[in-house]
Amino acid sequence: MAVQDIAYVELFARDKVPVVGYFVEAMGFTRVADSVEADRSSVLLRQGTTQLVVTSGRGVAGFLDRHGDGVADIALTCDDVAATWDAAVAAGAGPARTERGVPVVTGFGEVVHTLVPRSAGDLPAPPPGRRWMTAPGPSGGPEPLGDTAPPTAPGHVRLLDHVAVCIGRGLLEHHADLYRDGFGLDRYSSEYVALGAQAMDSIVVRSDSGHAVFTLCAPDPGTEPGQLDAFMERNGGPGVQHLAFLVDDIVGAVGAFAGRGMDFLGTPDTYYDMLAERFPEMRGEVAGLRKAQVLADRDEWGHLLQLFSRSPHERDTLFYELIQRRGSRGFGSANIRALYEAVERDRLAAG
Repeated sequence: MAVQDIAYVELFARDKVPVVGYFVEAMGFTRVADSVEADRSSVLLRQGTTQLVVTSGRGVAGFLDRHGDGVADIALTCDDVAATWDAAVAAGAGPARTERGVPVVTGFGEVVHTLVPRSAGDLPAPPPGRRWMTAPGPSGGPEPLGDTAPPTAPGHVRLLDHVAVCIGRGLLEHHADLYRDGFGLDRYSSEYVALGAQAMDSIVVRSDSGHAVFTLCAPDPGTEPGQLDAFMERNGGPGVQHLAFLVDDIVGAVGAFAGRGMDFLGTPDTYYDMLAERFPEMRGEVAGLRKAQVLADRDEWGHLLQLFSRSPHERDTLFYELIQRRGSRGFGSANIRALYEAVERDRLAAG
Protein backbone atom coordinates (compact mmCIF):
# COMPACT_ATOMS: atom_id res chain seq x y z
CA MET A 1 0.00 0.00 0.00
CA ALA A 2 1.59 3.25 -1.11
CA VAL A 3 1.08 6.33 -3.27
CA GLN A 4 3.54 6.46 -6.17
CA ASP A 5 2.80 9.62 -8.14
CA ILE A 6 0.49 12.59 -8.67
CA ALA A 7 -1.76 11.60 -11.56
CA TYR A 8 -3.25 15.06 -12.12
CA VAL A 9 -4.20 18.26 -10.31
CA GLU A 10 -7.69 19.69 -10.79
CA LEU A 11 -8.36 23.40 -10.40
CA PHE A 12 -11.83 24.85 -10.03
CA ALA A 13 -12.20 28.24 -11.70
CA ARG A 14 -15.03 30.74 -11.91
CA ASP A 15 -14.20 31.18 -15.60
CA LYS A 16 -11.98 28.46 -17.03
CA VAL A 17 -11.23 30.33 -20.27
CA PRO A 18 -8.63 32.79 -18.87
CA VAL A 19 -7.14 30.13 -16.59
CA VAL A 20 -6.68 27.71 -19.49
CA GLY A 21 -5.30 30.62 -21.51
CA TYR A 22 -2.75 31.35 -18.78
CA PHE A 23 -1.42 27.79 -18.76
CA VAL A 24 -1.45 27.42 -22.55
CA GLU A 25 -0.29 30.85 -23.67
CA ALA A 26 2.06 31.86 -20.85
CA MET A 27 3.40 28.47 -19.70
CA GLY A 28 3.21 26.36 -22.84
CA PHE A 29 0.77 23.66 -21.75
CA THR A 30 -1.13 21.79 -24.47
CA ARG A 31 -4.90 21.48 -24.46
CA VAL A 32 -5.32 17.72 -24.77
CA ALA A 33 -9.04 17.08 -24.25
CA ASP A 34 -12.40 18.43 -23.07
CA SER A 35 -15.16 16.94 -20.95
CA VAL A 36 -18.72 18.24 -20.65
CA GLU A 37 -21.03 17.03 -17.87
CA ALA A 38 -24.48 18.13 -16.74
CA ASP A 39 -23.23 20.63 -14.16
CA ARG A 40 -19.61 21.32 -15.16
CA SER A 41 -17.12 21.31 -18.00
CA SER A 42 -13.40 20.58 -17.86
CA VAL A 43 -10.25 21.01 -19.94
CA LEU A 44 -7.33 18.58 -19.68
CA LEU A 45 -3.89 20.17 -20.10
CA ARG A 46 -0.49 18.52 -20.27
CA GLN A 47 3.18 19.42 -20.46
CA GLY A 48 5.86 16.82 -19.87
CA THR A 49 4.28 14.33 -17.46
CA THR A 50 2.25 17.03 -15.68
CA GLN A 51 -1.52 16.90 -16.11
CA LEU A 52 -3.78 19.76 -15.05
CA VAL A 53 -7.58 19.81 -15.22
CA VAL A 54 -9.41 23.15 -15.18
CA THR A 55 -13.13 22.92 -14.33
CA SER A 56 -15.98 25.44 -14.23
CA GLY A 57 -19.75 25.22 -13.84
CA ARG A 58 -22.58 25.36 -11.35
CA GLY A 59 -21.49 22.04 -9.85
CA VAL A 60 -18.35 23.69 -8.42
CA ALA A 61 -19.92 27.06 -7.53
CA GLY A 62 -20.03 26.32 -3.80
CA PHE A 63 -16.30 25.61 -3.66
CA LEU A 64 -15.58 28.79 -5.61
CA ASP A 65 -17.75 30.91 -3.30
CA ARG A 66 -15.84 29.62 -0.28
CA HIS A 67 -12.32 29.53 -1.71
CA GLY A 68 -12.06 31.29 -5.06
CA ASP A 69 -10.09 29.78 -7.92
CA GLY A 70 -7.84 27.02 -6.62
CA VAL A 71 -6.88 23.38 -6.42
CA ALA A 72 -9.78 21.09 -5.50
CA ASP A 73 -8.31 17.64 -6.24
CA ILE A 74 -4.80 16.17 -6.24
CA ALA A 75 -5.25 12.71 -7.74
CA LEU A 76 -2.82 10.09 -6.47
CA THR A 77 -1.55 7.06 -8.36
CA CYS A 78 -1.49 4.02 -6.06
CA ASP A 79 0.05 0.59 -6.36
CA ASP A 80 -3.09 -0.79 -4.64
CA VAL A 81 -6.10 1.52 -4.70
CA ALA A 82 -8.27 -0.52 -2.32
CA ALA A 83 -5.50 -0.88 0.27
CA THR A 84 -4.66 2.83 0.06
CA TRP A 85 -8.34 3.70 0.50
CA ASP A 86 -8.54 1.54 3.63
CA ALA A 87 -5.32 2.95 5.10
CA ALA A 88 -6.29 6.56 4.34
CA VAL A 89 -9.72 6.18 5.94
CA ALA A 90 -8.20 4.48 9.00
CA ALA A 91 -5.69 7.33 9.32
CA GLY A 92 -8.46 9.96 9.24
CA ALA A 93 -8.60 11.01 5.58
CA GLY A 94 -12.30 11.63 5.46
CA PRO A 95 -15.02 11.95 4.59
CA ALA A 96 -14.46 9.28 1.95
CA ARG A 97 -16.81 8.74 -0.97
CA THR A 98 -17.06 7.53 -4.55
CA GLU A 99 -17.42 9.94 -7.46
CA ARG A 100 -17.96 8.71 -11.03
CA GLY A 101 -17.15 5.25 -9.73
CA VAL A 102 -13.73 6.38 -8.48
CA PRO A 103 -12.69 6.45 -4.77
CA VAL A 104 -12.09 9.90 -3.27
CA VAL A 105 -10.80 10.86 0.19
CA THR A 106 -10.27 14.27 1.81
CA GLY A 107 -6.70 15.36 2.47
CA PHE A 108 -6.84 18.88 3.96
CA GLY A 109 -9.51 21.57 4.05
CA GLU A 110 -11.81 20.88 1.09
CA VAL A 111 -9.02 19.50 -1.09
CA VAL A 112 -9.54 15.84 -1.96
CA HIS A 113 -7.45 13.00 -3.35
CA THR A 114 -8.90 10.84 -6.10
CA LEU A 115 -7.19 7.45 -5.93
CA VAL A 116 -6.29 5.89 -9.28
CA PRO A 117 -4.22 2.86 -10.38
CA ARG A 118 -0.91 3.20 -12.18
CA SER A 119 -1.08 3.99 -15.88
CA ALA A 120 -0.32 1.05 -18.13
CA GLY A 121 1.58 3.24 -20.61
CA ASP A 122 4.54 5.60 -20.46
CA LEU A 123 2.25 8.63 -20.53
CA PRO A 124 -0.22 9.49 -17.75
CA ALA A 125 -3.78 8.30 -18.35
CA PRO A 126 -6.58 10.89 -18.51
CA PRO A 127 -8.69 11.32 -15.34
CA PRO A 128 -11.15 8.41 -15.09
CA GLY A 129 -14.92 8.57 -14.90
CA ARG A 130 -15.43 11.27 -17.55
CA ARG A 131 -16.13 11.23 -21.26
CA TRP A 132 -13.04 12.97 -22.63
CA MET A 133 -12.96 14.18 -26.22
CA THR A 134 -9.64 15.14 -27.78
CA ALA A 135 -9.29 18.87 -28.30
CA PRO A 136 -10.03 19.88 -31.90
CA GLY A 137 -6.91 20.09 -34.05
CA PRO A 138 -6.27 21.71 -37.42
CA SER A 139 -7.36 18.54 -39.23
CA GLY A 140 -10.89 18.29 -37.86
CA GLY A 141 -13.21 17.85 -34.87
CA PRO A 142 -12.70 16.07 -31.56
CA GLU A 143 -12.59 12.31 -31.13
CA PRO A 144 -12.88 10.14 -28.00
CA LEU A 145 -9.71 10.03 -25.94
CA GLY A 146 -8.30 6.55 -25.39
CA ASP A 147 -6.89 4.99 -22.24
CA THR A 148 -3.53 6.61 -22.91
CA ALA A 149 -3.54 10.29 -23.81
CA PRO A 150 -1.56 11.32 -26.90
CA PRO A 151 1.90 12.90 -26.60
CA THR A 152 2.24 16.67 -26.57
CA ALA A 153 4.88 19.03 -27.90
CA PRO A 154 7.95 19.41 -25.66
CA GLY A 155 8.10 22.51 -23.46
CA HIS A 156 10.00 23.94 -20.52
CA VAL A 157 8.01 22.06 -17.84
CA ARG A 158 9.18 18.48 -17.26
CA LEU A 159 7.06 17.46 -14.28
CA LEU A 160 5.31 18.60 -11.11
CA ASP A 161 8.14 18.86 -8.59
CA HIS A 162 6.03 19.40 -5.47
CA VAL A 163 2.80 20.80 -4.08
CA ALA A 164 2.95 23.37 -1.26
CA VAL A 165 0.04 23.12 1.17
CA CYS A 166 -0.96 25.73 3.75
CA ILE A 167 -2.69 24.27 6.81
CA GLY A 168 -3.93 25.65 10.12
CA ARG A 169 -1.95 26.39 13.26
CA GLY A 170 -1.17 23.37 15.40
CA LEU A 171 -2.06 20.84 12.66
CA LEU A 172 1.33 20.27 11.04
CA GLU A 173 2.21 17.07 12.86
CA HIS A 174 -1.32 15.72 12.37
CA HIS A 175 -1.17 16.12 8.60
CA ALA A 176 2.37 14.77 8.34
CA ASP A 177 1.21 11.67 10.22
CA LEU A 178 -1.87 11.39 7.99
CA TYR A 179 0.22 11.36 4.81
CA ARG A 180 2.62 8.82 6.33
CA ASP A 181 0.03 6.44 7.76
CA GLY A 182 -2.68 6.90 5.15
CA PHE A 183 -0.73 7.34 1.92
CA GLY A 184 2.73 5.92 2.63
CA LEU A 185 4.56 9.25 2.24
CA ASP A 186 7.59 9.46 4.53
CA ARG A 187 8.89 12.60 6.21
CA TYR A 188 11.82 13.83 4.13
CA SER A 189 12.85 17.14 5.70
CA SER A 190 11.60 20.02 7.83
CA GLU A 191 12.32 23.74 8.04
CA TYR A 192 11.46 26.61 10.37
CA VAL A 193 11.51 30.23 9.17
CA ALA A 194 11.04 33.22 11.49
CA LEU A 195 10.58 36.71 10.09
CA GLY A 196 9.98 39.40 12.68
CA ALA A 197 7.06 38.38 14.89
CA GLN A 198 5.72 35.77 12.43
CA ALA A 199 7.05 32.31 11.66
CA MET A 200 6.41 29.31 9.43
CA ASP A 201 7.06 25.66 10.22
CA SER A 202 7.12 23.06 7.45
CA ILE A 203 7.50 19.34 6.86
CA VAL A 204 8.17 17.76 3.46
CA VAL A 205 6.59 14.34 2.83
CA ARG A 206 7.20 12.28 -0.28
CA SER A 207 6.62 8.88 -1.85
CA ASP A 208 9.33 6.25 -2.20
CA SER A 209 9.35 6.99 -5.92
CA GLY A 210 10.05 10.67 -5.24
CA HIS A 211 7.24 11.63 -7.64
CA ALA A 212 4.59 12.63 -5.07
CA VAL A 213 5.97 15.39 -2.86
CA PHE A 214 4.04 17.69 -0.52
CA THR A 215 5.49 20.61 1.42
CA LEU A 216 3.17 21.04 4.40
CA CYS A 217 3.38 24.58 5.81
CA ALA A 218 1.72 26.03 8.90
CA PRO A 219 2.09 29.20 10.97
CA ASP A 220 3.84 28.70 14.30
CA PRO A 221 1.03 28.74 16.92
CA GLY A 222 3.16 30.88 19.23
CA THR A 223 3.71 33.75 16.78
CA GLU A 224 1.68 36.63 15.39
CA PRO A 225 -0.42 36.21 12.22
CA GLY A 226 1.62 36.41 9.02
CA GLN A 227 1.49 35.60 5.33
CA LEU A 228 0.21 32.02 5.78
CA ASP A 229 -2.67 33.30 7.92
CA ALA A 230 -3.36 35.94 5.26
CA PHE A 231 -3.40 33.26 2.57
CA MET A 232 -5.89 31.14 4.53
CA GLU A 233 -8.11 34.17 5.08
CA ARG A 234 -8.20 34.90 1.34
CA ASN A 235 -8.57 31.20 0.56
CA GLY A 236 -11.32 30.54 3.08
CA GLY A 237 -9.24 28.00 5.00
CA PRO A 238 -6.41 25.54 4.28
CA GLY A 239 -5.49 24.88 0.68
CA VAL A 240 -2.79 24.56 -1.95
CA GLN A 241 -0.59 27.64 -1.80
CA HIS A 242 1.47 26.89 -4.90
CA LEU A 243 2.37 24.29 -7.51
CA ALA A 244 6.08 23.91 -8.32
CA PHE A 245 7.05 22.91 -11.87
CA LEU A 246 10.45 21.39 -12.61
CA VAL A 247 12.29 22.89 -15.59
CA ASP A 248 15.70 22.19 -17.13
CA ASP A 249 16.61 25.84 -17.81
CA ILE A 250 14.96 28.22 -15.37
CA VAL A 251 16.50 31.39 -16.80
CA GLY A 252 15.22 30.49 -20.24
CA ALA A 253 11.82 29.49 -18.87
CA VAL A 254 11.45 32.74 -16.90
CA GLY A 255 12.33 34.76 -19.98
CA ALA A 256 9.87 32.85 -22.15
CA PHE A 257 7.01 32.83 -19.64
CA ALA A 258 7.46 36.49 -18.64
CA GLY A 259 7.45 37.46 -22.30
CA ARG A 260 4.06 35.74 -22.63
CA GLY A 261 2.47 37.41 -19.60
CA MET A 262 3.55 35.50 -16.47
CA ASP A 263 4.39 37.88 -13.59
CA PHE A 264 7.16 36.94 -11.16
CA LEU A 265 8.20 38.21 -7.73
CA GLY A 266 11.25 40.46 -7.50
CA THR A 267 14.47 40.04 -5.50
CA PRO A 268 16.61 42.85 -4.00
CA ASP A 269 19.91 43.56 -5.78
CA THR A 270 21.76 43.01 -2.50
CA TYR A 271 20.86 39.32 -2.74
CA TYR A 272 22.91 38.99 -5.92
CA ASP A 273 25.75 41.11 -4.55
CA MET A 274 26.31 38.35 -1.98
CA LEU A 275 25.52 35.39 -4.25
CA ALA A 276 28.98 35.21 -5.85
CA GLU A 277 30.52 35.12 -2.38
CA ARG A 278 28.18 32.31 -1.26
CA PHE A 279 28.74 30.24 -4.41
CA PRO A 280 32.02 31.18 -6.16
CA GLU A 281 31.45 28.36 -8.65
CA MET A 282 28.38 30.25 -9.95
CA ARG A 283 30.13 33.61 -10.33
CA GLY A 284 29.76 33.58 -14.11
CA GLU A 285 25.98 33.05 -13.83
CA VAL A 286 25.13 35.79 -11.35
CA ALA A 287 24.37 38.43 -14.00
CA GLY A 288 21.88 36.12 -15.70
CA LEU A 289 20.27 35.11 -12.42
CA ARG A 290 20.00 38.77 -11.40
CA LYS A 291 18.30 39.69 -14.67
CA ALA A 292 15.80 36.84 -14.30
CA GLN A 293 15.47 37.45 -10.50
CA VAL A 294 16.11 33.74 -9.88
CA LEU A 295 17.18 32.54 -6.42
CA ALA A 296 20.03 30.05 -5.94
CA ASP A 297 20.95 27.65 -3.15
CA ARG A 298 22.93 24.46 -2.63
CA ASP A 299 22.58 21.29 -0.59
CA GLU A 300 24.92 18.33 -0.17
CA TRP A 301 23.92 16.94 -3.57
CA GLY A 302 23.97 20.01 -5.80
CA HIS A 303 22.47 23.38 -6.68
CA LEU A 304 18.84 24.52 -6.66
CA LEU A 305 17.37 27.47 -8.61
CA GLN A 306 13.85 28.78 -7.88
CA LEU A 307 11.41 31.61 -8.52
CA PHE A 308 7.77 32.30 -7.53
CA SER A 309 5.12 33.84 -9.73
CA ARG A 310 2.49 36.26 -8.54
CA SER A 311 -0.98 34.77 -8.32
CA PRO A 312 -2.97 35.28 -11.54
CA HIS A 313 -6.22 34.55 -9.69
CA GLU A 314 -8.76 37.12 -8.52
CA ARG A 315 -8.48 36.40 -4.78
CA ASP A 316 -4.66 36.30 -4.88
CA THR A 317 -4.56 32.71 -3.68
CA LEU A 318 -2.87 29.99 -5.74
CA PHE A 319 0.45 30.87 -7.37
CA TYR A 320 3.20 28.94 -9.17
CA GLU A 321 6.89 28.17 -8.85
CA LEU A 322 9.59 27.28 -11.34
CA ILE A 323 12.40 25.12 -10.00
CA GLN A 324 15.59 23.77 -11.57
CA ARG A 325 17.60 21.04 -9.87
CA ARG A 326 21.26 20.55 -10.63
CA GLY A 327 21.60 17.45 -8.50
CA SER A 328 19.81 18.98 -5.50
CA ARG A 329 17.30 16.72 -3.77
CA GLY A 330 16.09 19.12 -1.09
CA PHE A 331 14.67 22.62 -0.94
CA GLY A 332 17.59 24.72 0.31
CA SER A 333 17.36 26.42 3.70
CA ALA A 334 18.51 29.79 2.36
CA ASN A 335 16.08 29.63 -0.56
CA ILE A 336 13.15 28.74 1.70
CA ARG A 337 13.80 31.88 3.72
CA ALA A 338 14.43 34.02 0.62
CA LEU A 339 11.21 32.83 -1.01
CA TYR A 340 9.26 33.46 2.20
CA GLU A 341 10.71 36.97 2.37
CA ALA A 342 9.83 37.58 -1.30
CA VAL A 343 6.19 36.68 -0.69
CA GLU A 344 6.13 38.87 2.41
CA ARG A 345 7.58 41.87 0.53
CA ASP A 346 4.97 41.47 -2.15
CA ARG A 347 2.18 41.14 0.43
CA LEU A 348 3.25 44.30 2.25
CA ALA A 349 3.64 46.21 -1.02
CA ALA A 350 0.09 45.24 -1.96
CA GLY A 351 -1.19 46.54 1.38
